[in-house]
Amino acid sequence: MSTQTEKTTTAPASQGSHHWVMTVELPGLAMQTLFGTCTPPQRATRHDVFMAIKSDIAQQDPEMARANVLFFSLEPNQL
Repeated sequence: MSTQTEKTTTAPASQGSHHWVMTVELPGLAMQTLFGTCTPPQRATRHDVFMAIKSDIAQQDPEMARANVLFFSLEPNQL
């Protein structure tokens, strides 16, 4: 007698091509570490992505528009 096991996998939720982490601080007031994924447009630079993320953070919380960036990482979203 033979037994077959069927293994099904589900595709992960759609994610961007790059993973980013950014820590921003308003000295003495607030600090946030945010993260996410994105797919930069063709020919976009690291600086372009940095500015887009910083702009998005400022849109979500206008006070953070003047925050200092303490840490930024942008890497391909793959192992």
